[in-house]
Amino acid sequence: MSSVPEFPFFKPVELPDKPVIDGILRGYRPLTSELTFTNLFIWRKHFDFRWSVHRDWLFIAGREDVCPRFAVGPIGPPGRAEAARLLLEWLREDAGDSEPCIERADESLALEVSGEPGFLVEETRDHFDYVYLTRDLIDLAGGAYRAKRNHINQFHRAVSSYLYEELEERHIEECLALQERWCLLRRCEEDLNLQGEWEATKEILMHHRSLGVSGAVIVIDSGVKGFTLGESLGGDMAVIHIEKADPEIPGLYQFINQQFCARRWSGVKFVNREQDLGIRGLRDAKLSYGPDHFVKKYRIMLKG
Repeated sequence: MSSVPEFPFFKPVELPDKPVIDGILRGYRPLTSELTFTNLFIWRKHFDFRWSVHRDWLFIAGREDVCPRFAVGPIGPPGRAEAARLLLEWLREDAGDSEPCIERADESLALEVSGEPGFLVEETRDHFDYVYLTRDLIDLAGGAYRAKRNHINQFHRAVSSYLYEELEERHIEECLALQERWCLLRRCEEDLNLQGEWEATKEILMHHRSLGVSGAVIVIDSGVKGFTLGESLGGDMAVIHIEKADPEIPGLYQFINQQFCARRWSGVKFVNREQDLGIRGLRDAKLSYGPDHFVKKYRIMLKG
């Protein structure tokens, strides 16, 4: 177990930090997809995530285009307005950011600071998490899911035989190769977000056992053609971090989504499939599955 950095000292997120950060997150039980150790770890290079602890609160700082320096949190018990102000002032004065912000704040934090002077709070729709009833994703019942059932029927017509297997070490090399082919098709090198996702995918695949996530693969003709990874958010919700499939196999994305929910997450009520980042095609795809609700997120800034 690593040492605990005390504010204002921050340290990079590293694998030995998992027990400490997990302990704080379990006590808070956040619903946002970003607030898992897995997410912080696999995106740590892309966002330069660093962490610190102030009293009972976890502070996470990072870098992004919208705000050169930003924070996630503070994460912990109520009374966070004071901690949020302290964190934002530190970003402005000590880190030298003239317009610091807290990104992806959950609704409870937004409500806490809205009643305090000196804060600006705005919804960030592009970061809303899509949350579905697990049973809907498994059954795909009714007219609203006719297109999804048709896609899965296309998969069965195109593929005579397949294997669904839990992710194991022997699959990793082929999963990485599939992701690399996917990136070549999507020209990841031209898109910073896709580059970040490629790095995050490698991290979660290489460290899936240490991170404690669940994964599955679809094997066709002795090769991995699709894979997915997720974990429990605690309580009655799971979160899907990564899902990739060979785009040349019709219906494979819909099939692996349904199968992973049915075989791994049927015991939880909800599945969180993260945000759309404002990408039109991704938003349309996520809306087409009929979310039960959204986990709203907010940007918090200081006035003046």
